[in-house]
Amino acid sequence: MTLRLAVRSILRQRRRSFSTVLMVAIGTAALLVFGAFMLYSTYGLQTATVRANGHLTVYKKGYFTYGAGNPAAWGISGYKQVIEMFRRDAELSRVLSVATPIQAISGIISDAEADTSKTFFGTGFVPSERDKMTAWNPYGTASTQGTGSGISDDNVNGAVVGTGLAKVMGLCDRLHIADCPPPSPKLKDEPQAEGVSVPVEDFSFLEEAKQSEIEFEEDAAPIVQLLAATVGGAPNVIDVSLERAQYQGVKAIDDNYVGLNLKGAQQLVYGRGEPEATGIVLLLHETDSLEGARERLERIISERKLDLEVRDFIELSPVYEQATGLYQALFVFISGVIGLVVVFSVGNTVSMSVVERTQEIGTLRALGLNRRDVRRQFLTEGFILGITGATLGVILSFVTAYIVNGSNMSWTPPGNAQSVPIRLYMFGDWRLPLLIWFSLVCVAMVASVAPAIRASRLRITDALRYV
Repeated sequence: MTLRLAVRSILRQRRRSFSTVLMVAIGTAALLVFGAFMLYSTYGLQTATVRANGHLTVYKKGYFTYGAGNPAAWGISGYKQVIEMFRRDAELSRVLSVATPIQAISGIISDAEADTSKTFFGTGFVPSERDKMTAWNPYGTASTQGTGSGISDDNVNGAVVGTGLAKVMGLCDRLHIADCPPPSPKLKDEPQAEGVSVPVEDFSFLEEAKQSEIEFEEDAAPIVQLLAATVGGAPNVIDVSLERAQYQGVKAIDDNYVGLNLKGAQQLVYGRGEPEATGIVLLLHETDSLEGARERLERIISERKLDLEVRDFIELSPVYEQATGLYQALFVFISGVIGLVVVFSVGNTVSMSVVERTQEIGTLRALGLNRRDVRRQFLTEGFILGITGATLGVILSFVTAYIVNGSNMSWTPPGNAQSVPIRLYMFGDWRLPLLIWFSLVCVAMVASVAPAIRASRLRITDALRYV
């Protein structure tokens, strides 16, 4: 009887009830669409970050705090044995996809043909294993076009550079970079101030030793020289062939980045000495395995008393945590605004129903209906408005997601080097639609509490005299 009366009351004022249901539906759909896009963006950011840094990286203890100043001094000796130990561990092997060494490098890059030079920083990696990392895409958020290291394992002297660095070095034509600005004009030598003398280091003997190995051929990969200090502090130079330029997504990195084969990087940093690795990057099949894998790594390191430490991709890329925190703050703010709109909309509808049915309430009370039954009557009306609107909103959001996901729209997120498709992940986490639906139904019921209490407290005589 309570449900029947509530439905009749709602249908009695169809226009007002419809506008309330529509308001709840639009609020539900807006929250779900934003939540689905937030989920997609979070997964996309996680994919880009993991592709670049892996899930976990093992360093020599202290590198994360002090190693940036001199990466070569913080190399992991015997890194091959350490990697093999990780791969053979029964617990790690179930979740581990890639375990690969990296070598941080920095120095000066120069082009003998264009007579240009510039400081650089970069990474040495195993190309085939880097290709596996850039192919990691469990959420389907990233584009696979143009990904990969750009060099092969056999090409020891192969390298890639950021497009910004290629432009500064005047390599646009030889690396076939579109929309390239004209070369920067040469700066004229300015006279030094009187009494000021700046000593200049002479590395010409290194350049002369390499000049005989450089051959310029039309349409061949440009050959440049990388100059860096070895572990012992002596200067060292190697020739590398630039296979292509890759945009790195961030200008500060793009203007300075060089990526090359691990063997070439080790040759530059360690010369003829025993090669080491700056870090060991671990890529997991799924991010959900991160905590367990980290605990296992730390346990192995502790048991074997290795002078190593473990860092995850969130520590290595603080932007990820900042961006996800921003998404969550926006979602909470929008949820609060929509919640208030629903409260006022449903509360107003139920309050108007109480006013219009004052004599009916008095009659029902006179016939023996108690206060609790009156409260239940109007709470049921709020529940019906909430559940109808929330269900309609869920349907509307899925229709919107179907249209957006099939539209083939794309965009380039901040920090990304490539455009990615726009998706709404309605099924990315089944808890999201359920949580939003349940929350708005509860909000609608809460909004009807005050009118329901007011109706139950009406005095029978006053209610019967109400006109």
